[in-house]
Order: sequence, then C-alpha cells, then structure tokens
Amino acid sequence: MPEMRFKVRWPDATETLCYSPSLIIHEYFTPGQKYSVADFASRSRTALNIASERVFAKYGFECTSAKGQLSEIERLAATHAPEATVTVLSFHEINHDR
Repeated sequence: MPEMRFKVRWPDATETLCYSPSLIIHEYFTPGQKYSVADFASRSRTALNIASERVFAKYGFECTSAKGQLSEIERLAATHAPEATVTVLSFHEINHDR
C-alpha cells in the first residue's frame, strides 16, 4: 500500500512533515495551496480517517500512525487562530511495492 508524507508550514512558520498510510491526501490538499487552520484540521481529519479505514480494509486493523498524526495535527491546530493559514508545501510518496 503506498504511503505518503506531506510537508506543511504553520502560521508561526514552523514546518511539519506529516504522514498518511494512503495517497488520499492528494484528494484533500494541493501543494502550494493555503488553508485556514480550521479547514486544514477538518480536511486532515477526513483524509486520515479514510486512510486508516483503507488500512483496516486491507489488513484488518486501523493505522495507529494515521491516528497519531491526526492527534498531532489537532494539537498544533489548537495553538493557532482558526482563520490563520497553513500552507501545504509538498508531497512525498513512498511505495513499498517497488
């Protein structure tokens, strides 16, 4: 199952490399695009829950890494104003099937 990392810049200029066990992130974010903190957290919640469900469908268990990443995103989002912006900087796909 392909995995990916996506790099984001928070409103305070800190950068985080986030993890997803699925390429679903492509459907929710675009590199170079800015999102409000509230929108970024909401999109992340949806995408990472779908990613975890995909892992469950394939392997029979949820992805604790996706759940942990979502918790970290929500923790960081809570430290910023909801209307401040998060920039998605890049995607890095990891395919273990190669």
